[in-house]
Amino acid sequence: MKNGILISLEGPEGAGKSSVLEALLPFLKNYGTGLITTREPGGVQIAEAIREVILKPSHTAMDAKTELLLYIASRRQHLAERVLPAMEQGKIVLMDRFIDSSVAYQGYGRGLDVADIEWLNQFATDGLKPDLTLYFDIDVEEGLARIARSESREVNRLDLEGLDLHQRVRQGYLAILDKEPERFVKVDASQPLDKVVADSLAIIQERFGNPS
Repeated sequence: MKNGILISLEGPEGAGKSSVLEALLPFLKNYGTGLITTREPGGVQIAEAIREVILKPSHTAMDAKTELLLYIASRRQHLAERVLPAMEQGKIVLMDRFIDSSVAYQGYGRGLDVADIEWLNQFATDGLKPDLTLYFDIDVEEGLARIARSESREVNRLDLEGLDLHQRVRQGYLAILDKEPERFVKVDASQPLDKVVADSLAIIQERFGNPS
């Protein structure tokens, strides 16, 4: 039984999700219900091992369907082992990527059938969707330039893909925005970090109220 709140963060490469997530933590802790942060792919030992296989730069021969199925397997294990238990305890779960990434990357990016991906997501999650998804939108070239300038960020196999794929991924996210505007809310990620964080907090407060 789901009692907690699930908030996912999505966006193209270089949108700054991880930085915003860290900045949101002090505010979300004020809700007093308990809070965990996690990521996809990964979050638990088995899923982290799958992450390494998916994102290893040398795995260039990976088939698109293999990639999708690895993400789905990682998602299920992560959900069963970490996310659902936290939500059953009434906690807020703040997740860096979730179901929408598969639609954007493997659907629009790789050209796999979106209906198939949505079915697999449904199967893996038992129909669980985030209560709120913050989508950090940024021009693809600007996002990739941010990655190139960052010395601390890991460069993974998806970062090395051509510009065309990343542009299709962004179009996929924008298509989700059109389809589910109540859940999937856009934040302009081209702004300075403090403004992006402020906009994100305003959306969370509007959806869930102020901490008591």
